[in-house]
Amino acid sequence: MNFGLRLTGRQHQVLREHLFPGDGLEAVAIALCGRRRTSGRGHDLSVHKLVPVPHGECARRRDRVTWPTSSVVALAEQAMRRDMAVVKFHSHPDGLRAFSALDDASDRKVFDSVFGWTDSPEPHASLVMLPDGELFGRAVLASGGSAPLERVSVAGDDLVFWHRAQGEDATSTNSDADSFSLRTMQAFGAGTVRRLARISAAVVGCSGTGSIVAEFLVRLGIGRLVLVDPDVVEGKNLNRILNATKADANARRAKASVLGVALSAIGLGTRVEPIVANLVSRVAVEAVSSCDVVFGCMDGTEGRHVLNRLAACYLIPYFDMGVRLEADGQGGVSQVCAAVNYVQPDGATLLSRGVYTMAQVEAEALRRVSPDQYQERLKEGYIRGVPEDRPAVITVNALAASLAVNEFLARVHPYRLDPNRDFARVAMSLSHGFLASEAEGTPDATFASVLGRGDMKPLLQMPELS
Repeated sequence: MNFGLRLTGRQHQVLREHLFPGDGLEAVAIALCGRRRTSGRGHDLSVHKLVPVPHGECARRRDRVTWPTSSVVALAEQAMRRDMAVVKFHSHPDGLRAFSALDDASDRKVFDSVFGWTDSPEPHASLVMLPDGELFGRAVLASGGSAPLERVSVAGDDLVFWHRAQGEDATSTNSDADSFSLRTMQAFGAGTVRRLARISAAVVGCSGTGSIVAEFLVRLGIGRLVLVDPDVVEGKNLNRILNATKADANARRAKASVLGVALSAIGLGTRVEPIVANLVSRVAVEAVSSCDVVFGCMDGTEGRHVLNRLAACYLIPYFDMGVRLEADGQGGVSQVCAAVNYVQPDGATLLSRGVYTMAQVEAEALRRVSPDQYQERLKEGYIRGVPEDRPAVITVNALAASLAVNEFLARVHPYRLDPNRDFARVAMSLSHGFLASEAEGTPDATFASVLGRGDMKPLLQMPELS
């Protein structure tokens, strides 16, 4: 079984400030975590609720910390009711990159109690934070044994992935490096390639921007790629889908399958998994939730809303892109623009940024589940129409795709002169000649109830996924 843990950048910052208050003594925190279980892909935990244990309630020394277990009992009760996990975090101020004998004894005591309360064989976890913020840990098993966490990921302004038993180059983002030339070498050289080989990505939407994003990721050496799209190739979109042919359109082959065959044939080692399904389906949600990062390449708003919810639920960083071309009514265009939004699981949402409205989401959902009723309400004036087709050209799509993938690279290996927080939204206009960025905004509570909740019934708290 393969185990991992996910947390947000804000959670990691709170944890680091609490575990390393500056006095050189150990400290402890506990968390309630959601679970993600997928057959063959292990068991990931995602932090839903973080509870720092007050320093004044602990007996703290440089090599150990003891603390009251009443807070663990409270979380264990919640874990039992909600099918969640309890995770313990503590610090090693001396930098010891291993669990000590004292840690082993503490974990046995704590998790014997947790398993007694939850009355479930599902695993929990214990992690250690080092002075530089790195986390490593182990899953604690009902049998009394343990298994190392294969990965710990942080979805914040920067994307941090700590993998077990790997070289120093690929252990963290090296955010503290102050040499621009070093950062650039890492971002565009062998260091990034080695890191990407251990990362999995999902591309949702395999048309104009999605096919290009997928091509970029494979040629960059991404380890695993999930492609999600329910539609088939048609003649009208051959002008913008890479690797699609007239024969594919005539045979009405699925877009995801066509891309999957072509990308696998490149032969660079990426494991490509096509999912021919709507995002609003169990098979698609399970596939995307297993990935480290997701790229949204959809025209519609319902998919964006669901993907933002999914990213929050499983603590996955989300890159959304859109292309807009507006006709001037006289045979030309008045606007040619594209935008990339980087969405953190507990940050500003696409909804709070004004990318879409809930009225648009509801209209698209109605069209999907009840086309006849949608048409009736459209005629009656109760809803605004959903655009049936949007013009797009491959050159603008390629610019948007390139912006998105370069944003991803900038967060995996920070190289910019300015912090990544200043680039939560990047927009460009070919018609008006500008490239502009906006900083991360105020966190939005739209998806707070599902943050880090992982698997639930119904999935994503959406009845249609029950």
